[in-house]
Amino acid sequence: MTMRSCRIEGLLRRALEYRSALIRGHIAAVLATFLTVMIPLFIPILVDELLLKKSDTMTHWVATHIHPMSLEGYVFFFLGVVIVLRGLGFLLNVYQVKTFLGISKDLAYRLRRSAIGHLEHVSLKEYETSSSGAIASRLVTDIATVDTFIGTTVSKFVISVLTLVLTAVVLLIIDWKLALFILVTNPVVVFFTAKLARNVGRLKREENRAVEAFQSALTETLELFHQIRAANKEEYFFSRIIREALGLRDRSVEYGYKSDRAMRLSFLIFLSGYELFRSVSILAVAYGGLSVGLMLAVFGYLWIMMTPTQDVINFQYALASARAACKRINTIFEMEREPEVADPVDPFSGKTTVAIRTENLGFSYRKGRKILKNITMEIPAGTKVAIVGPSGSGKTTLANLIVGFYPVEEGRILYDEVPHDRIALPTIREHVHVILQHPKLFNDTMRFNLTLGRDVPEEKIAEAIRIAQLEDLIETLEAGLDTMVGRDGVRLSGGQRQRVAIARMILLDPEVVIFDESTSALDVHTEAKLFEALQAYLAPKTVITIAHRLSTIEKAEYVFVLEDGHLADQGRPEELMAKEEGYFARMI
Repeated sequence: MTMRSCRIEGLLRRALEYRSALIRGHIAAVLATFLTVMIPLFIPILVDELLLKKSDTMTHWVATHIHPMSLEGYVFFFLGVVIVLRGLGFLLNVYQVKTFLGISKDLAYRLRRSAIGHLEHVSLKEYETSSSGAIASRLVTDIATVDTFIGTTVSKFVISVLTLVLTAVVLLIIDWKLALFILVTNPVVVFFTAKLARNVGRLKREENRAVEAFQSALTETLELFHQIRAANKEEYFFSRIIREALGLRDRSVEYGYKSDRAMRLSFLIFLSGYELFRSVSILAVAYGGLSVGLMLAVFGYLWIMMTPTQDVINFQYALASARAACKRINTIFEMEREPEVADPVDPFSGKTTVAIRTENLGFSYRKGRKILKNITMEIPAGTKVAIVGPSGSGKTTLANLIVGFYPVEEGRILYDEVPHDRIALPTIREHVHVILQHPKLFNDTMRFNLTLGRDVPEEKIAEAIRIAQLEDLIETLEAGLDTMVGRDGVRLSGGQRQRVAIARMILLDPEVVIFDESTSALDVHTEAKLFEALQAYLAPKTVITIAHRLSTIEKAEYVFVLEDGHLADQGRPEELMAKEEGYFARMI
């Protein structure tokens, strides 16, 4: 079942879905705790019966039912029993920890899968304003914090509570007055440590923010390293990473030593209580009739209580850290998703191409600043049109709306007279493909970058390579199509990356193709050869070309001119070029 948020309480409820594993784990925990709590009871046997000779209950039972023994025999016999009990307790504890870890790892996987599944459907506008380093930190570091809390801390907490409960029962049997004094005083420790844990949670959030800032700076610098080196700004950007690393160090030191100080202070309070309880136990021997052996057993139980009490204390700090991590993970689930369409229609089904029409189209990235204003245009099916205009006029934004990258805010886009709000955005993107000016490539093989991991016949790949004018390039690669192209295709030139993107489009075979300055890095001769090879392939398709070159625009059947976000002019290329005013006149 998909998770919609990260809440510790919700995750613990989901853990109940693993009922059989939980039952086995808890049975192991109860048995391990029972065996551990029984061990101090052997102290009165060794002291009161063997050394002080005050009773012989247990030694008599051993002599009767097993075999009479000497003093040394009884000592080593009970030593063997204790070692066996500790060994069994160890095995049971390992089993229950393994069980809890299995549950926590699966919950962490489901949480991570749900977050990634949400990211898959997040709107592009959200991605453009989010840091990839921050998202990665939440998916890795913060989910790991939650995982550790559920798998390790909670399992320790269960064992600790069971140990404290069973220890309390045994102490009440040994001496109820002394036990009540210990049990009433002990919660004071937990009360004070709960107050200390709140500040630790705040410090953990600050440390997480520092981790996010460092990862964002590092990721951005590595992704843009080519441009940074071209601008000779390595020192500035790597100094920024070092500053973020310094901030991370300071936050980590502050969180580390203050959380450690708080835990040590909590433990100091507990140890003070331990010394108090030990002193009261000695008085119970002197004035209350408690035997020396039972007093030593009480000391043993006080020592047993130290680790569980510390685990209960640490649980509060771990809970504070896990809540802080969940809060950051929830920023992913709060990212706006693309709108979903009920009963969607597919206007592309069974067609070679479609007509596109926009009506009063408007769009803004931020409120109050419109990028597109009342754009109305009609592109008949199979028509080759160009969209031109100065930089910042809204050409790429219009292409992004037509291809379904952004949801339409005002007006309508119709595909063969079917409005956009009746078509699922993934369906639009499947059939309308945009080739960007600066295409991104994966740090993988040339084959993967062409096919995007799909199983494509070799003859189709060869045809796409031929049309995209990539044959000469492939021949020069040492491993051909299996050559790694490097991070973001760094081993290829800008024009080669653009032609790879065009070959990728050919293999996807969309009904509508948008060229967004897709050949700007090619020389005029190579561009002419490319479009000549593309002519037959593009003939039946609707093609939109965003360009500045006159040679490219002249090939269009119709041209739309955008200026300052509105449609300033339109017409056939020769008509617009004949005008004495307007964008074309300034361009020529």
